[in-house]
Amino acid sequence: MSSTVWITDAEFEIEVLEAQQPVLVYFWAPWCGPCRLVSPSVDWVADTYSDRLKVIKMEVDANPNARSKCKVEGVPALRLFKKGEVTKSHEGAITKKALEQMLAPDLE
Repeated sequence: MSSTVWITDAEFEIEVLEAQQPVLVYFWAPWCGPCRLVSPSVDWVADTYSDRLKVIKMEVDANPNARSKCKVEGVPALRLFKKGEVTKSHEGAITKKALEQMLAPDLE
């Protein structure tokens, strides 16, 4: 079972902005083909780094407030938060290796 947490707009402030540890938010949509390719890598990150990183999945259509706050223009989209601020972002498909390289400096 994945360590990924699924939340809604109502939980965004507490789960992401007020989190003490870094948070990776993965914005996706059920109609998005590239999202189906990226999702297993996001789950792998959640399982592998669960002691240092919280991984959150948010469906974009059902959560317009978080989507707007994070300036998500396309899916899949990733936002890395530290102390309530976006420190890294990526939109579009990403390989597992590239995702790991993107996160590595923040997980040491």
